[in-house]
Amino acid sequence: MSITVNRISKSYGSQKALDQVTFEINQGEIVGFLGPNGAGKSTLMKILTGYLSPSEGEATVNGFNITTEQLKVQENVGYLPEHNPLYLEMYVREYLAFNAKVYNIDKNKIEEVITQTGLTPEANKKIGQLSKGYRQRVGLAHALLHNPGVLILDEPTTGLDPNQLIEIRRLIKKIGQTKTVFLSTHIMQEVEAICDRVIIINKGEIVADKKLADLKDNSQQIIVVEFDYRVEEVALQQIPNLKKVINTNSFVYELHFDSSIDMRPAVFDFAHDNQLKTLQLTQKNKTLEDLFVELTGLSD
Repeated sequence: MSITVNRISKSYGSQKALDQVTFEINQGEIVGFLGPNGAGKSTLMKILTGYLSPSEGEATVNGFNITTEQLKVQENVGYLPEHNPLYLEMYVREYLAFNAKVYNIDKNKIEEVITQTGLTPEANKKIGQLSKGYRQRVGLAHALLHNPGVLILDEPTTGLDPNQLIEIRRLIKKIGQTKTVFLSTHIMQEVEAICDRVIIINKGEIVADKKLADLKDNSQQIIVVEFDYRVEEVALQQIPNLKKVINTNSFVYELHFDSSIDMRPAVFDFAHDNQLKTLQLTQKNKTLEDLFVELTGLSD
């Protein structure tokens, strides 16, 4: 395993930021880490990189214990924090050379990461002259300098414009072909575009850990129906396998089913039997956003 987290807790006085968090990440996976603000994402990432110590529990990165082998962990991790700390007055190559010297890394590695992160056109500029997207690339280049097996990226695309988003996503996906990537984000499309798997945390606890392919399983389906007048929820409960009803508009209902069978015929039959007209009848897959809202307690 590249990362193992076993019953990690972190408290700040009486406030518990993490509560018995446990999961494993295999080598070569790209895993998205989702949660509302204050859920504990950054805290866990800082623990995995050695910037914070857990109150309880243990974790390893590439087999090294985060508490007893901290230097080994940091040798094996490349970390891009949420607020990318850069020396804006330094040139790109100068900044990377400075960090290479700290790591005692051959200077040839500088040109390698410049090429790898697409920084070549901007390599002779001061960091302060770069766009936000290129500054993120500098942060990624820094994280890759010592050739770590694991990359931990905290909100790597915050504040980027749509074109920069696409470029950084493509870069992370490419890096993930040879390294384990654990990234936090608030952007659902980002996880769907980049990741193999998603872990959702809420109030310091893991509430979901799923492969993205499993999220596309239609064993839980949603049907949107619009009738010609309002229908009471108790009447809708006559439809088989109905789990939940959300009245999204006056006569529009979102029907959630526990079934892999297409339930639209059953909804149509219900309308016919109750002398209702169906003005709209569509099926939609349960999305990552649906799951996130459901599990973080933000649903109606």
